Amino acid sequence: MAFDLDGTLLDDKKKLPEENRQALIEAAARGMILVPATGRILRGIPEAIKDLPFIRYYIVSNGAAVVDTREGKTLYQADVPLELALRAYDYMDTLPVIYDCYQDEIGWMSREMYERCAPYFAYEPGILDLVNRLRIRVEDFKGTLREKGRPLQKLQMYFLPEDEEERQRQLKRIPELFPDLVATSSTSNNIELNHADANKGKAMLALAQVLGVAREETLAFGDGSNDSSMLRAAGWGVAMANSTPDVKDAADEVTMSNNDAGVAKALRRILATEEKL
Repeated sequence: MAFDLDGTLLDDKKKLPEENRQALIEAAARGMILVPATGRILRGIPEAIKDLPFIRYYIVSNGAAVVDTREGKTLYQADVPLELALRAYDYMDTLPVIYDCYQDEIGWMSREMYERCAPYFAYEPGILDLVNRLRIRVEDFKGTLREKGRPLQKLQMYFLPEDEEERQRQLKRIPELFPDLVATSSTSNNIELNHADANKGKAMLALAQVLGVAREETLAFGDGSNDSSMLRAAGWGVAMANSTPDVKDAADEVTMSNNDAGVAKALRRILATEEKL
């Protein structure tokens, strides 16, 4: 079972509802392999998830990597080449956005953009908290990336609430300009760019192959457009009630919202059905 975190397993306060926690424990006791599948880097996973002793594998950065934390190994990787990322950032400089990135499990952001980022998260205070905790601020963002000389796991840009029309336009425009990138969204104000080979669906199936699990035996939960590939790829895909219409269309089932412990509701029903079979 692969499950998104923000907007899916976690409530809007970025907390793990007790009902969801108990349902995961029940599923693990039944032998289910439980895999967080998130846009976050590993360092950004809440301790409430990391503390669950039965979780070993993580799909991070929208499928840019699959990590086995017990062995300290990366089982799947699909990064954005540095030069492609820099060209994308040059384009972002023409847009009304601020931006950052994940590279080698580290978040980078220019100090200038960080200092004016608060209005961009007016309706997403939980994301602002993550930015505060997980971004290293540098004076020369692009220069730092060039100095590191490494590919990127994920590029992110953020729009002001009043620029929603432009955000929707860029979700379609950017993949036309950069065919090797895929554009998704996990919050109400962002666009996330990954390599075309990095999506949660491909990462989930790659891990399933390593584990000897058939596609038909996979289950996925999600709410954002970055979850759609995973919901389509899974043997059974479950969208949250708070999902957008296109995400619901990608799923086999729609459960209750993340604030109503929708993961637990659907998971317990599925486990009960399997028990009868």
